[in-house]
Amino acid sequence: MKLCYIHAYRHRFGVEPICAVLSEHGMKIAPGTYYKWVNCPVRPTPRHPDLVRRGWKTPNQPDAIWVADFTYVWTACGFCYVSFITDVCSRRILGWKTSMSKTSDLVTGALAQALATRRRASSEFTTQGLIHHSDAGSQYTALAFTEELTEAGIAGSIGTVGDALDNALMESTIGLYKTELIMPGASDRNWAGLREVERETAEWVRWYNHERIHSSIDYLTPIEREDMYAGTVAQRGEVA
Repeated sequence: MKLCYIHAYRHRFGVEPICAVLSEHGMKIAPGTYYKWVNCPVRPTPRHPDLVRRGWKTPNQPDAIWVADFTYVWTACGFCYVSFITDVCSRRILGWKTSMSKTSDLVTGALAQALATRRRASSEFTTQGLIHHSDAGSQYTALAFTEELTEAGIAGSIGTVGDALDNALMESTIGLYKTELIMPGASDRNWAGLREVERETAEWVRWYNHERIHSSIDYLTPIEREDMYAGTVAQRGEVA
């Protein structure tokens, strides 16, 4: 009950002040307890339905379906986790986030970056009709992430539990990331820590979006695919 109260009034008063007041009145609760409850809820968060159903060839324009997932990188400081969001139509990586923990912040950070990427490029960007698809990992079913989707006006979609094919496109992107950057050659690269992974991932994403051609989009780069779509839309507008 206390956790639900904190959650309901967190934006108005703040988590730490609410916990302090409750503790003063004999209802002791630490802010960390609340954050753990939000990120790893023990109660069921109603699951989003599968709105994609492996329809990877369905979108004919960017920002119809975004797919998301994360992977791990072993470093000298322990496991580093990297999450990604990719546009299905253009194959462009719109957002990514590195972290030494796999709480919901790992995936909400990638979502925030993806939204910022689109909003920087166009003041007319809208999330109307946009679907965010992922697997059923606890980070994507957590209340915190579900609320982020709702606030952004994005429809959530989750594939079947234990079925990688339900998120095959994102699995493919992560596979390329692992083979092209993380594990080039026969053995794993020796990564020093989070900062090195973050720095090198940023460069790989830039190369992946701007220089790497993809057979699935007619041997174009993701940026070229989006520019081609924008040019087609502009031409239609001129004709109309």
